[in-house]
This record gives sequence, C-alpha cells and structure tokens, in this order.
Amino acid sequence: MKKILLLYRNAYGGLSRPAWMMSLVMLINRCGAMVTPFLGVYLIGELGYSLKEAGAILSIYGLGSVCGSFLGGWLTDRIGHFRVQFVALTLGGSLYFLLLNLRQFEYLAVGVFMLSLVNDCLRPANSASIAHYAKPENMTRAFSLNRMAINLGFSVGPALGGLLAALSYRWLFIADGITCIGAGIFFYLYFRQKPSNRPQPPVQEIATANPGKSPYTDLLFLLFVLFCCVFATVFFQLLSTLPLYYKQVYQLTEGKIGLLMGLNGMIVFLLEMILVYLLGERFPRKYVVAAGVLLVGLSFISLNLMAHGSILIISMLLLSISEILAMPYMTTLTVERSDASTRGAYMGLYTISYSAAHVVAPLLGTSIISAFGFSTLWWTSGGLAAVAAAGLYLVVQAMEKQWKKNQHLAKPTVDGLAIGSAAGAEEVSEGLF
Repeated sequence: MKKILLLYRNAYGGLSRPAWMMSLVMLINRCGAMVTPFLGVYLIGELGYSLKEAGAILSIYGLGSVCGSFLGGWLTDRIGHFRVQFVALTLGGSLYFLLLNLRQFEYLAVGVFMLSLVNDCLRPANSASIAHYAKPENMTRAFSLNRMAINLGFSVGPALGGLLAALSYRWLFIADGITCIGAGIFFYLYFRQKPSNRPQPPVQEIATANPGKSPYTDLLFLLFVLFCCVFATVFFQLLSTLPLYYKQVYQLTEGKIGLLMGLNGMIVFLLEMILVYLLGERFPRKYVVAAGVLLVGLSFISLNLMAHGSILIISMLLLSISEILAMPYMTTLTVERSDASTRGAYMGLYTISYSAAHVVAPLLGTSIISAFGFSTLWWTSGGLAAVAAAGLYLVVQAMEKQWKKNQHLAKPTVDGLAIGSAAGAEEVSEGLF
C-alpha cells in the first residue's frame, strides 16, 4: 500500500500551482459535459430526427469545432490565452441556454455550429497556457494532469447527464451552461493577476524543432496532424455512434449509457498520471503512441467478437488505455514542434485534427451504419486505426530525430537571460507564481 501511495505522490509531484489550478478549472467545466455525449440520442429520441439528420447535425458541430480551433489558435498568438479562455468559457456557457430552445433543423444547425465554435476556441488557448506554466522536464505530466481533470469531470458529467435526461433533456443544457460559466468565473478570479494575461514567452522556453516556422508550411507536422485526425475519427465514435449502439443494439437506458460513458473518464482519471509517470522516458514515444492508436481499433473490433454485456466494459477499458497512451504524448510532441511565437498556431492546427474528426466521425459512422450496420463500422474502425498507427510510428520517429538534433541549441531563458540550471529555473518560476 505504501508503494502505491508513493507512486501516486511521485506521479503528481513537481507540478506548479497554476498547472493545478488550470486543471481545477477544466474539472469544473467538464463536470457539466452532458450535452455532447447525448446529443445524438437527444436529436433522434427527443426531437424525432432521422439517423442521417442527426449525423448531419453532429457533423455541423464538428465543423464549428474546426473553425473554433483555428480561431482559438489565431487569437491566442495575438491577444493571449487568458482572454481567449475566459471568453470561451463564459460565452460558451451562455449559448447552452439558447440551444435548449431550438427545435427547427436550420436554427438548430446554426446554434450547434456557434456553440461548438466558441467552445473549441478554448482548446488551443488552454494547451498554450499549460505549456506556459509547465517545466520542460514534466511537460507531458502537466498535460496529463489537465487531461486527468477533464476525464474526472467526464466521468461525472455523462453519469449525471444520464440521470437528468431521464427527467428531462432540458436539464442537460442548463447544467452544462451553469458549469461552463462557473468555470469561467473561477478562471478569471485566479488567473487575472498572473503573467499570462497577455502574450509573452514562457518562463522556460523549451527546445523546438522548427523555431519560428508556421505549422502550415511544416510538412512533417502536417502529416502528423493528418494521422492524428484519422485516429480521432475512430476515437470519436465514442461520442457519436457508440451511444446509438448501446441504445439500439443493447437497449440500454440513458442512465446506463451515461455510466458506461463515465467509465471512460474514471479509468483515465485513475491510471493516466501513473502510466505516464512509469513510462516516462523508458520507451520511445513512437512505440507508445502507435500502441495507443492500435488499441482504439481493437476496442471497437472487440464489439464484434462477443454478444454479451461484459464486452461493453472490456471495450471501454481498451479505449481508455488507448487514450492514455496516445493523447498526452501527441500534445507534447506538438509543443516541442513550436516556440513561443507559434505555439497558438501549432496547438490550433493540432486541435483542428480533432475538430475535423468531429465532422468526419458522425458522417462516416452513421453512413456505414445505415448502409451496412454496426458490425461493418467496427471492422472499418479497426482498419483505420491500423493505418494511423503505422503512419504515426514513422512520423513521430522523424519528429523526434529533428527535435533531439536541435535540443542542445536551446537554453531556458527568462526575459532573454540564460538560466544555468533546472534548479535556477525552478527558483525563478516559483518567484513569479
């Protein structure tokens, strides 16, 4: 027991206070993550839309996500991650109250697009903020801490959302709106006096592979984004077609669907920081990322291997481990590819890979289901995951070679002055925060 407690202490140790507070903001925000997991079920079951119409709305949500990710990255490099995050949280929360009153397809499509656009401005700004506060030696753990908070919230949100949906879907939108606005207020109160209120170089600049280079002219990074998008297209069946599969094939209630969806967040919350800490630098990231991508395919293929309720839990476990192995390292690789002047753009483009998947995933999933059924969708998902795993293995290998080549050229600085040691950098960081 002592060894386990020591392991957890080491895994969470060494992270700055602002990094913890940023994670707390995301926890508050994601505890209200109720609308998105149930949006497809809501459109079909509550509003009476067809499967294709629901797929179109979900894809419009993804289109808004693409635009929001680009806009969020662009704004982050110009007005700073503080302002972008505050506006995204408060305005995004307000839009949930508008959306709950929309019924007509055209109005609903516009409302979903605007909601997604505003919400996804948050993501590149949030990632840039974490990179600002994290120390280079525990960058991946800092991102994992943030994801841990998101997943803890996601384990609560869908579970609570399932219970609220049993009463009225109206409460889903109200609860999501309140938690977004609450997170925005808390964020403002804590971070308004921090140095991150305006664009500036991080306290410790990290070594980059392409200093000052635009991500849109970085061919290797564009390939990385493409394969991340393929991975995310498979992964986001979790939010689009998997709840429909639970409802239509296994006849699960909204409450049980919420518990299953929440299981994903709970598994990631319990295991991610520990696995990232244990893996550390022990294994090359090309192997870890490729293994994670392969597992997401296996998680969906497993649904075709057994017609029993227990396979739903096994599949969710595999999907959660996939997320743990792939996503934190993908984010770290993106940070290493950028510098202070291009971090928002790089994080924005990386976020677009997931946003584009929000467009493709529901359209692809619902189209395959309508034509061939769920079984074909799960086999297709496995095949796409295998392609993405192979591509990411090769691309990550090349990216790491470039990063290591340039790493010795970069030194941590504060306001242009070199810091002689990690201890000195930590002392300066503590003085600022």
